[in-house]
Amino acid sequence: MKKSFQLAAFLVAAMLGACSGGEEKSAESTAAVEEKPAVKLATVSSRDVEQIEEYTATVEAKAKNNIAPTAPGRISKIFVEVGDYVRKGQKLVQMDAANLTQLKLQLDNQETEFKRIDELYKVGGASKSEWDAAKTNLDVRRSSYNNLLENTQLVSPLNGVVTARNFDNGDLYTSTQMPVLVVEQITPVKLMVNVSEPNFPKVTKGMPVTIKLDVYGDEAFEGKVSLVYPTIDAATHTFPVEVELTNANQRVRPGMFARATMNFGTKNHVVVPDMAIVKRAGSGDRFVYVYNNGKVSYNKVELGRRMGTEYELLSGVENNSQVVVAGQTRLADGVEVEVMQ
Repeated sequence: MKKSFQLAAFLVAAMLGACSGGEEKSAESTAAVEEKPAVKLATVSSRDVEQIEEYTATVEAKAKNNIAPTAPGRISKIFVEVGDYVRKGQKLVQMDAANLTQLKLQLDNQETEFKRIDELYKVGGASKSEWDAAKTNLDVRRSSYNNLLENTQLVSPLNGVVTARNFDNGDLYTSTQMPVLVVEQITPVKLMVNVSEPNFPKVTKGMPVTIKLDVYGDEAFEGKVSLVYPTIDAATHTFPVEVELTNANQRVRPGMFARATMNFGTKNHVVVPDMAIVKRAGSGDRFVYVYNNGKVSYNKVELGRRMGTEYELLSGVENNSQVVVAGQTRLADGVEVEVMQ
């Protein structure tokens, strides 16, 4: 009888314990459901933001000339080397002059013949047609001589530096080959950048451009827009702009990698802390959680410039909104939150 009583008491206690444990778990579950994510907020506002765009480009010579004769011939002497600075009109290459010498003799004979006909014509000893024919022959011979002279004594068409020498003295040049020399003008130099279509009305000739080159770190060089192309590329919706850099000290050379910065004025846009920006996994979209009446909404935003620890927003958040800057991990669109002070 005693043993039966003890067994009954044990069963009652076990049942009470089970009921009590179930109630505790139910209470904990309810508490977990009711717990709101804690977030920290920041109030954002709009302000004037400089519309600065940066473009990458490779430095190019302002002008580039291939020095070569128009007809095949043997190279007698090249007077310059790669790296030499040359002046406009300076003689760079002497081609074989045998043909030039022969043509000069023919020109001299033609000039003598014309003088004879001209004297006769003045005293009535030659007709007008004979004078015209002699003058035409002289002009043709002189033109041929000057053309051959230009292709025998090759001169530089500009002030610049020799950047390539492809032949040696005594080599035979043929018109199908590369030029004898390449001369590039590096004072000034230029950069070609592709500017987006919305900025087309804002780009004007003479507009200042700040240029930085990787080789010189943060040192800034001042350039200006020298040419604005008049058409828009239908595929990329950009238009080419030529930027000129004076380069008086010739520190900037063709081939250097450059970054050109253009300022298109200011626009009034909302600015948010960078901690408010959330990137959606698997896409390039950016979002901001906006707080309103105890809940947050998941707003897609379009980013503008990054300015230190802030981002300019082109769209997605209204002025004077409150945005979440901490605690985004547990959030979703429409979730109720607890604001941390």
